[in-house]
Amino acid sequence: MQIGDKMEVFDAIKTRRSVRKYLDKKIDESDMLKLLEAARLSPSARNIQNRRFVIIENIDGDIVKACNDQEWISTCPMLIAGVIDPGVNKWAETDMAIAFEHIVLEAVELGLGTCWIGAFDGDKVRSILGVPSDLQVYALLSIGYPASNPSQMISKKPLEEIWSREKYDF
Repeated sequence: MQIGDKMEVFDAIKTRRSVRKYLDKKIDESDMLKLLEAARLSPSARNIQNRRFVIIENIDGDIVKACNDQEWISTCPMLIAGVIDPGVNKWAETDMAIAFEHIVLEAVELGLGTCWIGAFDGDKVRSILGVPSDLQVYALLSIGYPASNPSQMISKKPLEEIWSREKYDF
């Protein structure tokens, strides 16, 4: 496939939902590597690639507690922690967000569900994972096989309400 060829990414964008209940089924190593490859291939500012990923498959009470006691997290077979060095460049968080979204879209293709986790104690998660103190755990991403078919798309604003041309005109 080459740039300009038609792809079906839009279907993944339209069908993706946040999943908060997963089947008790381990993710295949080959699928995990595809998710990480999707992240690796994502763009980054000046191609600095200031991002690291910690795979967590032993999700215990400590990590759930560090995630503000969100019990549903204990049902997912895998978490990915996105780690950045905020001192390297001002775009580190944006680069990680792009990498996570690449993972999310690849997960849809693989039949996996995901949910961004932003509500967590960064210091506790950093300590649990052994991340050096000068680095930041930007976000966590739960990944697994959905326990049920996620609900239909929630209501979104009409397209004409979210954009203007040439100047801010709302």
